[in-house]
Amino acid sequence: MKKIFILCLAIMLALPVISANKNLRAFLSYATFNVPGGKSTIETYLTVDGRSVIFKEIAPGNFQASLEITILFKQADTISSFAKYELLSQVITDTSTINFGFVDFQRYALSDGEYQLDIQIADLNNTTATPFKTLETIQLHYPSDQITFSGIQFVDTYKKSENPSVITKNGLDIIPLVFNFYPESKSTLTFYTELYNSSKVLGPDAMFLLSYYIQSFETKSKMQDYFFAKRLDAKDVNVILNNIDIKNLPSGNYQLVIEARDRENKLICSNEIFLQRSNPTIQFNMKDLAGLNIENTFTSRITKLDSLRESIRCLSPLSTEIERDYANNLTKTDDLKTMQQYFYNFWFKRNNIDPETAWKTYAFEVAKANHSFKTQTKKGYESDRGRVYLQYGAPDQISDQHNEPAAYPYEIWHYYILGNQRDKRFVFRTKDAVTNDFVLIHSTAIGELSNPMWQQDIYSRVIPIMDIDQLTPDQYWGGKAMDFYKNPH
Repeated sequence: MKKIFILCLAIMLALPVISANKNLRAFLSYATFNVPGGKSTIETYLTVDGRSVIFKEIAPGNFQASLEITILFKQADTISSFAKYELLSQVITDTSTINFGFVDFQRYALSDGEYQLDIQIADLNNTTATPFKTLETIQLHYPSDQITFSGIQFVDTYKKSENPSVITKNGLDIIPLVFNFYPESKSTLTFYTELYNSSKVLGPDAMFLLSYYIQSFETKSKMQDYFFAKRLDAKDVNVILNNIDIKNLPSGNYQLVIEARDRENKLICSNEIFLQRSNPTIQFNMKDLAGLNIENTFTSRITKLDSLRESIRCLSPLSTEIERDYANNLTKTDDLKTMQQYFYNFWFKRNNIDPETAWKTYAFEVAKANHSFKTQTKKGYESDRGRVYLQYGAPDQISDQHNEPAAYPYEIWHYYILGNQRDKRFVFRTKDAVTNDFVLIHSTAIGELSNPMWQQDIYSRVIPIMDIDQLTPDQYWGGKAMDFYKNPH
């Protein structure tokens, strides 16, 4: 497992965003591994934007930044592991042209179990800024009698190790890529993972099939030209380090999926990790539409331009980024046939047996979203709640607090199961209940906005933002948000 925290003020596509303070921009992620016969390990990767911290003169003409990092791993009230250390930048002589970041890598050995990762990051040269704090739940589960994958680590660079250090694994010095965002300038995706106990479970002379591929996050469909497979010998630890050419991968949200299968092609185990790609030069593939015969299909009966445009617009919650961009431009034209082809192709790709029923089922949900979540300026499917409802379905629990003292009206949606995710929450807030425009301010779901300081947003109605970090939830006048968050009812 690997999760990304972005500690900054600017939103980067759909990456989780956390506002730590007015200056600090740091990127933190982690991955878990196992040592057969030993304890599991958690690796933390932190990189700090040098332009976001204060450099202090340590000697005439020499300047350096300094962060204090505090990391706790807790089980209930017990601290299982602890680290508090100072992270120093390189020494510079000119603070007017800072164009670098500095990196920290730590490794912690822990027994299997569930932990609360408690992190605090403070700029020691910025005494007026509130230290960033966050909590994250981590599961360590590496049974010795099962084949399992480690976490998946995105890699920036690697080379054969000459002097083993904390960044060394299996004879390689591996520099992690902390964030899961791949800009246009990055044409290769490199990843590292480990597979445990294949020889123990399958036998020492056995072989298995390893496959890895990139799939659309929204549709779960495998991307053409991004599927790879090879046979490997079973070992106690299979080290997997591979490169994928993503030069032609379109912009969008994706998952890198890794699978191990036996001789009968039965799935043994799998793992996946979320990533984002920005590649604006790659456009929608018109070959999907060219020559598509829509005669006698349900889309050929939609002949009114306005109706067809609206039908295409409401697909946005289910669309990939490249589909969304193409549809936005297409609906500005009067090209009825191309719109019909696009609309049919959209549903055929998602249900090639009965695309019409798939559309009618979705249209019924759109009508419900438009009724429940419309605002003064948006249709229901355009609102944040409407988008989440249409993308993920109805939540299992909704805790709505529209009249809580000291708080802006808010709702907390709880999903027990969300695809292959468990126990996920969405927090919405509005500053004016009359508008019915509840904005998503935090979620624990992969690919959604993540902000552990979401309570600050809700209770900033009457409590100054600069002081709210000093309070616990039960100190808010009538505050119930954390109770509803932990125990939806």
